Amino acid sequence: MDWNIAPLLSDPAAWAALVTLIVMEVVLGIDNLIFISILTNKLPAEQRTRARRIGIGLALGMRLVLLSTIAFIVGLTAPVFDLGFAGSPDSHGNPTFETAFSWRDLILIAGGLFLVWKATKEIHHNVDPVPTHDVLDKKAPVAMNFGAAIFQIILLDLVFSIDSILTAVGMTDHVPIMVAAVIVAVTVMLLAADPVANFIHKNPTVVMLALGFLLMIGMVLIAEGFGVHVPKGYIYAAMAFSALVEGLNMMSRNAQKKKAAQAQPPAAH
Repeated sequence: MDWNIAPLLSDPAAWAALVTLIVMEVVLGIDNLIFISILTNKLPAEQRTRARRIGIGLALGMRLVLLSTIAFIVGLTAPVFDLGFAGSPDSHGNPTFETAFSWRDLILIAGGLFLVWKATKEIHHNVDPVPTHDVLDKKAPVAMNFGAAIFQIILLDLVFSIDSILTAVGMTDHVPIMVAAVIVAVTVMLLAADPVANFIHKNPTVVMLALGFLLMIGMVLIAEGFGVHVPKGYIYAAMAFSALVEGLNMMSRNAQKKKAAQAQPPAAH
């Protein structure tokens, strides 16, 4: 890995790599931001912004720490044990799945299982008409404490940070480019955190959509842990299409409310 920054300043290829990596890191940060937004919305109002900033700050800190131990992080992809099973070869000659697990695979599987468990549990409680005291249940009173929220954010920050850094390593050998891309991407997350969280909080149907995203992301993490490559473009295209449909639904509901308000006779004086 190259830490020398001076030659990069006049290298067009380095700037192109930086822009590409920034875009990739911002897109990968969407998953992290959705989880942080939903989780912190269950805190008391006066604690939400602080919790989001701490959570995103921890995400930045973890990424920078991981970059400082880049050789160790790359070593996480080395297999630690193999169950001896593999799928049939795909069109490129690679197995469709494999059970030679590295530490990265195990971390992705653990993080994916956590997301699937959390999202499934909260979808159930959002559908259940009986109010509960669950963490993400919008019908429940605020029952989560600050420490519990930060602890869960740290767990997912670790998973997303490792995935983010390994993606960066796969795109460039220049550590300064990785550092710059990570800082810019996390800054964008920090600026978008409050608007995204407020939007999710004010639109209950968006909460269900976001939980569905987390469920899908969890399944993708588990699949990747088993060596199944799922193109990220398909995932984010599905998320964008779902968000577009939900946006049309929201516009339709707002138009119906306006028509209903206009149809009401004026109040008698």
